[in-house]
Amino acid sequence: MNAEASKAELRRHLMAVRARLTADDIADARASLACRALELPELAGAGTVAAYVSVGREPGTHDLREALRARGVRVLLPVLLEDNDLDWGRDEGPERLARAGRGLLEPEGPRLGPEAVTGADVVLLPGLAVDRRGVRLGRGGGSYDRVLARLERAGVRPALVVLLYDGEVLDEVPGEAHDRPVHAAVTPSAVHRFRAP
Repeated sequence: MNAEASKAELRRHLMAVRARLTADDIADARASLACRALELPELAGAGTVAAYVSVGREPGTHDLREALRARGVRVLLPVLLEDNDLDWGRDEGPERLARAGRGLLEPEGPRLGPEAVTGADVVLLPGLAVDRRGVRLGRGGGSYDRVLARLERAGVRPALVVLLYDGEVLDEVPGEAHDRPVHAAVTPSAVHRFRAP
């Protein structure tokens, strides 16, 4: 089985596990995830954080984003473009989010351009799993692969942190040549470090 087929099979399995989570499981994990992430030294010193609005059964980002904004951190949120690339806007709170395609929520304010992410000190990435090498498994749309490639081309090195549930840090995720490893994963119960930013 090739890497793409292996990834697709693993995605199906992980999505099925997430589908069994209850509303209480998701709420408990969201609060614990925020507490754990806020302990990261990378976030303690960050002026700008590129985050995302969790939807469905993704590990919740609301509490974390609110805490970062309360600290005075500039939080950027993605805006999905037609070609699956990401533009960015400023997080101005839950009341300033608008429904968008694919069930996503996006900031209502001005668009800052795809390059805005290159000014982030930390990039919080969605994912379904990560392995012990820091190889992240996303949903397969390629949006964050483009973000990571953009950061590399710009020569910037923000901390790359994936937010996951416990049990989604695996021994191995099928990898491909374009996959760029993350520095850390935060789950409700632990911080897993893979390499220095």
